[in-house]
Amino acid sequence: QVQLVESGGGLVQAGDSLRLSCAASGRTFSNYAMGWFRQAPGKEREFVAAVTWSGSSSYSAASVKGRFTISRDNAKNTVYLQMNSLKPEDTAVYYCAAKEGRIATKKWEYDYWGQGTQVTVSS
Repeated sequence: QVQLVESGGGLVQAGDSLRLSCAASGRTFSNYAMGWFRQAPGKEREFVAAVTWSGSSSYSAASVKGRFTISRDNAKNTVYLQMNSLKPEDTAVYYCAAKEGRIATKKWEYDYWGQGTQVTVSS
């Protein structure tokens, strides 16, 4: 089992930045590819970004590319999502997720999920 706890969400204005963190415990963190997803009210949970177990490669959704950066620190068992130039449409609950093996963009490929952290961007 892997336990994931997100933090760092909040209420910000358009154009501001936030950094989300996801702390992992349980099994060896470096065995897992990590992803960030988000879910806005009334919408499906969607992929935001993912990073390989080593941190050497990552992939981001087109909607956040150039604004959001995913990274990880295996020594701290933590994955981050740096969010810059935030927009009102980025408002959502943000979830981190873990999976063994390769990086992935589909939510059903992930085995473990955190409880989420709310990000609200006002215009």
